Amino acid sequence: MDLQLTKLSKRRLDQALERCGHKNTRQREQVFSVLIAERDHPTADDVYRRLKEKMPVISLATVYNCLDVLVACGLVQQVNIERAPTRYCLNLAQHAHFYCETSKRVYDIELPPSVTESLKEVLPKHFEPESIEILFRGEIQTSLARDNR
Repeated sequence: MDLQLTKLSKRRLDQALERCGHKNTRQREQVFSVLIAERDHPTADDVYRRLKEKMPVISLATVYNCLDVLVACGLVQQVNIERAPTRYCLNLAQHAHFYCETSKRVYDIELPPSVTESLKEVLPKHFEPESIEILFRGEIQTSLARDNR
């Protein structure tokens, strides 16, 4: 797995870290590059395993610390699925997630702005949501997916 950031991604990382009062480190850069390389909503353990070959001395605690900083700086969002380890998502646009119970994979589901606006309308007037999290759970019907090609 190539863990080199593009110039644009590196600039984005540097600017976000600086805005939050953090410096870029090799570890933060490598954790961010793992998230970019495979946008499959990895857990911290997944990130650690992927980095271990390139950075044999990195610890799981360092991976967690890097992920915490990336979340705090608005580069990554956490995806929490009941009773499962936190996953990390680079897609910062308003979207939902679909958790496949069979494969244990998480997929991004685009939401039209009208959906999120409709959801906000059901709240009482004095409620101001900062974010909306929608998680679908189920199975991907692979036989149906093949039939619909």
